[in-house]
Amino acid sequence: MDAFAPTPPEWTDKAVHAYEFHCPICHSSSREAVEVWLNRRSPVTTIDHRRKWQEFYHCHCGCVWWGWSNDRPPTDLKQI
Repeated sequence: MDAFAPTPPEWTDKAVHAYEFHCPICHSSSREAVEVWLNRRSPVTTIDHRRKWQEFYHCHCGCVWWGWSNDRPPTDLKQI
């Protein structure tokens, strides 16, 4: 599965909006998802003229959820 594929995978049809950026069922982070798809074809422009898009996550618990890209918490990964 290509996260940047132009066509959404079927599993995104049952996605629920997670108002906090983690799985609403088991609270796993987006990095623990089994599959990811980014809806980059339909960006939304915010009031301050920035773009945001939907990020869809298929969690290992079976839940499918999505959140806005600007709601994603900052990464704790170190730069090399």
